[in-house]
Order: sequence, then C-alpha cells, then structure tokens
Amino acid sequence: MPGASMHWLAQQLRAAGFAPEILSYRSVADGPALAVTRLAARLQSEGEADILGHSLGGLIALQALCEAPSLPVARVVCLGSPLNGSGAAAGMMRWAPAATLLGRSARLLQDGVRPGGGHCWEGRAQVGVVAGCVPHGLGALFAGFGGDHDGTVAVAETRLDGIADHVVMEASHSGLLFSAPAARQAIAFLREGRFRH
Repeated sequence: MPGASMHWLAQQLRAAGFAPEILSYRSVADGPALAVTRLAARLQSEGEADILGHSLGGLIALQALCEAPSLPVARVVCLGSPLNGSGAAAGMMRWAPAATLLGRSARLLQDGVRPGGGHCWEGRAQVGVVAGCVPHGLGALFAGFGGDHDGTVAVAETRLDGIADHVVMEASHSGLLFSAPAARQAIAFLREGRFRH
C-alpha cells in the first residue's frame, strides 16, 4: 500500500502525542512476505512500538508477530482487517481477471491469520479491531455477505478469538482511513488497551 493512504491517520496519532512512522509495501507485486520481513526488521531495530494497520496491513502486522513472537510490540489496532479470511478475496480468486488484483497477497487475504494453525490470538501483543459497517465497496460483487460489512470485509471476518477488544463503527472499508471516530477509538486502544464502548 502507498504510505500516503495512512497519512491522515498518522496526523491524528501525532496530534494525540504519538510518533508515527509509515511502512509502505507493494501488496500485489511483492506480497506480504517481504512486508512482514521489513516490518520485523524495523521493529527489532527500533525497540518497543505499537502498530496500526488497515486491512491487509493488520494481517501483515499479526503475521509478523506470529512468525517472530518476541518482537517488541505492545498493542496492535487493525482497521477492517479480515483476520478470519476474506470472502471477497476468495470470490475474486474464482474469477481470473479479478484474481490478478490480489497478486501475491491472495493467500493471506483468503486465509486470514492462523496463529498456531488455528483461529485464536495467543500472542503477547494486545490486539484491538475496528470494523466498519457502511456497505460501500465492490466486495459485495465477489462475496455473499450475510451480515454487516464495510463494502469489502464482513464484520464477522474481522473477529478473532483471543483479541483484547472489538468495536464496529459507521464507516466503509476505505472510510476507516479517514474516520475521526475510528481514529479516536484507535488512539484509545493504543493508550488503554480497550475501546470506548
């Protein structure tokens, strides 16, 4: 993802007293493996940190923590991340022209994070998830959403046993990147380890 997509959120974090750094990655051409390696290397060199990731970024953060459990990460906020796997991604994989849009990230998007081979977070870091429920997006063309969704990811796909907290906001998938209420929730979790319900 281009780092510019996280610029507004970074500004909100900076205004709240954090010192954000943006990690850009090429999700289609390079895939998540390179992003996971780069994230782990940065975390190992810079010391304790928290992570805020949107969509695939949240999956990359948790994948890095699964592969290197000793990384110095205290808290992770995932915005609209399909931790249990994305039905939209699975649907796209059945249609070749759309499948190319996922590139090397297809498997992680389809499967989600599987700590220890299952669907339960057991890592040291506290994980909070902000899900959206405004159904604006093309995901519905590829996934048969049966419940609330943000246009790309179903709310049910953002849930993972073992996480510290979960909250649903009035925002679309892309809208989570520019939602003041979602930013406030992320800041609350980074500070306190819980959302404001």
